[in-house]
Amino acid sequence: QMIPKLRGPEREMHEREGAVLERLHRALSEGTPIRAVELAPDEEKLLRGFGFLTQKPLLVLLNLGEERLPEAEALLAAASERVPGPGVAVEALPGKLEAELAQLAPDEAAIFMQELGISEPARNRVIRTSYRLLGLISFFTVGPDEVRAWTIRRGATAVEAAGAIHTDLAQGFIRAEVVHYDDLVRAGGLAEARKLGALRLEGRQYVVQDGDIVHILFNV
Repeated sequence: QMIPKLRGPEREMHEREGAVLERLHRALSEGTPIRAVELAPDEEKLLRGFGFLTQKPLLVLLNLGEERLPEAEALLAAASERVPGPGVAVEALPGKLEAELAQLAPDEAAIFMQELGISEPARNRVIRTSYRLLGLISFFTVGPDEVRAWTIRRGATAVEAAGAIHTDLAQGFIRAEVVHYDDLVRAGGLAEARKLGALRLEGRQYVVQDGDIVHILFNV
């Protein structure tokens, strides 16, 4: 009823929004979640204000008893078949065992996991999977007193990463010194990484990678 009163671009936007909502309504009526509907970037932008539940990524966690850990792969495969589609992931974890591990000292937890044949706490996998579903990555800044992780969207540029730290860094951005965490560990330190050429200068459009260590050079 409101559309006839609108004019120009505003009317066009409402008509496009209505067409997208009609398409989503048909999909939902057929039992298809919105996350499984292919949407163009401009259509996704139109839907940002709605916060549709089935548009959000879905992470299914299977809480297994310790005795069922040998069946984990088969159970994961079965659960994945029940909730297929994009934006969905399934992970298994032994909740009770994880709670016990969390109460142990790090060295005791490492011994306990080794005895059980567990390579890492399940929470690490859950965090990585959650980041992947949400399209997020982490980069690091390193200083004499602090090492900090920053969360940005996957595909963000160096200047966008600078803005995540502080808007002044983005506005005065000159270059970014970048070395990946794995390269830093192999080199043995920042000075060594610089000598080996692993520490490099990148410009505004450099796409920051998960695990990058970034030092922003900027002009106030």
